[in-house]
Amino acid sequence: MLRETLLKEIPELKIHGRTTACRDPLTLFWTASGFECNVTGSELWVELEVTFDMYEPWFSYTVNGDWVGRQMLQKGRTWIPLFRGMSPERVKNVRFFKDLQAMSGDGESYIHIHALRHDGVFCPVAEKKLKMEFIGDSITSGEGLFGAKEEWDWIPMFFSSVKSYAYQTAQKLDADYRVFSQSGWGVHNAWDNNLHGVIPNYYKEICSLMPGVENERLGGKQPHDFASWQPDYVVVNLGTNDAASFDQPAWVDAQTGEAHKMRRNADGSYCVEDIRAFQQAAKAFLELIRSCNPDAQIIWCFGMLGIDFQQYVKEAVLSYAQEADDRKVSYLQLPFMTKESVGSREHPGFLCHKQAAEVLAGYIAQLRN
Repeated sequence: MLRETLLKEIPELKIHGRTTACRDPLTLFWTASGFECNVTGSELWVELEVTFDMYEPWFSYTVNGDWVGRQMLQKGRTWIPLFRGMSPERVKNVRFFKDLQAMSGDGESYIHIHALRHDGVFCPVAEKKLKMEFIGDSITSGEGLFGAKEEWDWIPMFFSSVKSYAYQTAQKLDADYRVFSQSGWGVHNAWDNNLHGVIPNYYKEICSLMPGVENERLGGKQPHDFASWQPDYVVVNLGTNDAASFDQPAWVDAQTGEAHKMRRNADGSYCVEDIRAFQQAAKAFLELIRSCNPDAQIIWCFGMLGIDFQQYVKEAVLSYAQEADDRKVSYLQLPFMTKESVGSREHPGFLCHKQAAEVLAGYIAQLRN
């Protein structure tokens, strides 16, 4: 007979992703956030409560490491089956992933997990060899990993956590991982020169980039407890949108009327002053990451959407490492997207993410040796 157990009453459950201490319910903010359990029994359901205004959340889940389901979620509170008819005596590993990033454009887009319905017993989930944090933009959010190559709609359906280079790298290295990413955002400004679309400004809170009173009620604006989960590796994949902003019109602050534009010179080269501003922002972010993660190896990656801007990213990383005498910071070029490896919305597809994961996992393996 199936019985219902509140999530807060299952101590064997492993929680993935930045979130609050609340488990009644568990709120999922970020890409790849969710839960993992080992459970016997023949059947397992999850009780979800979903809210959104514009962008509906999606989720994926794996059973014994194999990706077996993906679904668009509707508003309301409902039970969803994860498996049934399986051998009851065997322990099944089940992991639930939020596929959609934290939506800075929708302060109501959340998944809340209340309970599990089952006919088995929960067992502890083993710790992985490593902990990894991935910080990035649309690439790290998995934008473009679903959908035909000609698709251009910016919708949740085309995001994926389970096909991304972050997931694949973690799988190769036997690592638990977290994602902190936002499409279109950068280090100094967003793709459209918006000075508010910068990842570093939100790094110290749980999930403060989501707007509105609901985020505040749920605790998204609370300080993140870095001591509770210290990564062995922090992977930063930022700079692509900073580079794109040089070719976009000026952004005007609606409140102050002030305009901001990353500039090119008459000959098409980058304005030195603006490059320096980007590099200072990158170095300041590395300093912040280090202060929050004192023992982690920090790897700044770049290149999946082209390497024209690589020189300036690499210079900033190496300059910080030298000035701070930080020997655990490095730069890594990732394979860039080709016509064979492109996904939807002219973003890297699965093949490009696979290639990036191979390079990144190989590099980390070298660092560990």
